[in-house]
Amino acid sequence: MRYEYRDTKLGAILGFTDNIKKDQERFSDSSKTIKFLWNRNNAPITIQIDGMQLELMPYQIITVTYLQHVSYAETEFPLSAILFNREFYCISDHDSEVSCNGILFFGTQDIPIISIPKDQLGKFNLLHDMFVEEFSTPDNIQGDMLQMLLKRLIIMSTRLAKEQLIVKTLGNNQIDTIRRFNFLVDMHYRTKRKVSDYADLLHKSPKTLSNLFSIYNQKSPQQIILERIALEAKRLINFTDKQNQEIAFELGFNDPAHFSRFFKKMTQMTPS
Repeated sequence: MRYEYRDTKLGAILGFTDNIKKDQERFSDSSKTIKFLWNRNNAPITIQIDGMQLELMPYQIITVTYLQHVSYAETEFPLSAILFNREFYCISDHDSEVSCNGILFFGTQDIPIISIPKDQLGKFNLLHDMFVEEFSTPDNIQGDMLQMLLKRLIIMSTRLAKEQLIVKTLGNNQIDTIRRFNFLVDMHYRTKRKVSDYADLLHKSPKTLSNLFSIYNQKSPQQIILERIALEAKRLINFTDKQNQEIAFELGFNDPAHFSRFFKKMTQMTPS
């Protein structure tokens, strides 16, 4: 089962499938899409994200963006997916926790794995069926209705993510600062390497950021920045034909030797 909604004037796409491994090449354009991947089976599913194996348990959802390289080569069971591009949902690009810059979609180093509780499984399955029904009802307001359903999925998943993944002692403003920091790192890691750069963008002091992240997790803001650069280097090495010198310059290193030393320090391997 595969459906696709397109608005050619906006370049907007929303795709829906119960088997992304089979259908991923059948969508008109999935290169710049954000995806919900949903294991609706009673058995675990294996996928690879940026070369790392991930096991998705029954009734779990993850989100991935176009910044990540996803492979379904080892996926044995059908994996449901809802994919959309920024033109479909994020054209206003409002900055909130349920936008394309929200909790679920950026901060690509830590993939959010959301478990659907048994008492909420019926709501998610109903939403799945509502998508199918709406795709079967083409009219002038179909796009608006599909946007509403997608936003509902994002809101439901964001609420679970905040319960399951984020330290409950943090307030909403602190959670928002973490979200925005991760988003900004994803956008600027090639040119901004210092915590103070991001502190300025967030109108915070570097010490405030460091204290906040010490509560949230064990990684410091500086470590997150460095790991984001190293992650992109791995992607470019593994999934492109670019030479090490090209990669070094693309990531903002003036000297390929400096890049090699950085990469070895971060990964215990040389780029070669």
